[in-house]
Amino acid sequence: MDTGPDAEARLGQLARELADGIDRAIAPWVERSVQRVLEAWTAQAGRGQAPDPVVLATAAEAGRRARREISPQIRDLLLTDVDHQRTTPLAILRTAVRYPTDVLRAAGVPPVARDPVARRQFPDDDYDLVPGSFGDLDPSLHDLGIAWGAAKAFVFTQRRRRGESA
Repeated sequence: MDTGPDAEARLGQLARELADGIDRAIAPWVERSVQRVLEAWTAQAGRGQAPDPVVLATAAEAGRRARREISPQIRDLLLTDVDHQRTTPLAILRTAVRYPTDVLRAAGVPPVARDPVARRQFPDDDYDLVPGSFGDLDPSLHDLGIAWGAAKAFVFTQRRRRGESA
């Protein structure tokens, strides 16, 4: 990989692609998360019924809200120079767990059993929904997230080797 402007340009391109992908994927992820937990809960409770359409409509609105509120934060971060990024897009994305969680809580769905480490790391994630990677949001983002992370690390390291920072 080039150590100069081409590497920086490639990082910028990957950052924009990742931001666009997250923007497209976040609302459907909220909806799928709610539906998956609702279906598991109704099956476990022996209800054998389809998820409540009102709850699913609420999940769709929560997904749109997540997109409006979370996507711009992620895009801003990804388009910020790597030397000035103080968090990660995945850390911001993980805060989106509140959207499906709020819908499920309001629907009266009880929390699921979670690993003690997960409970410690993500105490507000009652339904074990926090994405571990971009691929958990959408499988199409897996490789892109890795490529962006590698490009970021490469640019950051090369700048340090040259004694540069932005």
